[in-house]
Amino acid sequence: MADQPLVGIIMGSKSDMPTMEACTAQLDELGVPYELVIASAHRNPEKVHEWAGAAAERGLKVIIAAAGKAAHLGGVVAAFTPLPIIGVPMKTSDLGGMDSLLSMVQMPSGVPVACVAINGAKNAAIYATQVLGATMPEYREKVVELKRQMAEA
Repeated sequence: MADQPLVGIIMGSKSDMPTMEACTAQLDELGVPYELVIASAHRNPEKVHEWAGAAAERGLKVIIAAAGKAAHLGGVVAAFTPLPIIGVPMKTSDLGGMDSLLSMVQMPSGVPVACVAINGAKNAAIYATQVLGATMPEYREKVVELKRQMAEA
């Protein structure tokens, strides 16, 4: 399998890292190479633009974007890349993550962001691997094996 990152993970804050460790651990388990960056759509918009705009050129195939509260990160990233985006809404102290979830799933027409459950970092990793598996049989096999293991558990 490739050492070149295929999945990009972007999160709006360092405070998202404990939740997103489930994502990186699952990608590691599945053997999916990834890169990770912390950049806020609101505090670092130029960094987000630069990172997302060059993602496909760097060889990324899918992006996972984790954010809380207003949660615009996935949509902003989607505006700058043709790659599929998987949003991970972060649980928040204010509204329990419903604010994050609704911000992600209410994207305007033409700027799609797929969305997993609140704090659904592990599912984001599995879904990203399924996206890769659509054209890369080695990753499809990883998902088939994961599902076999879950069925036997």
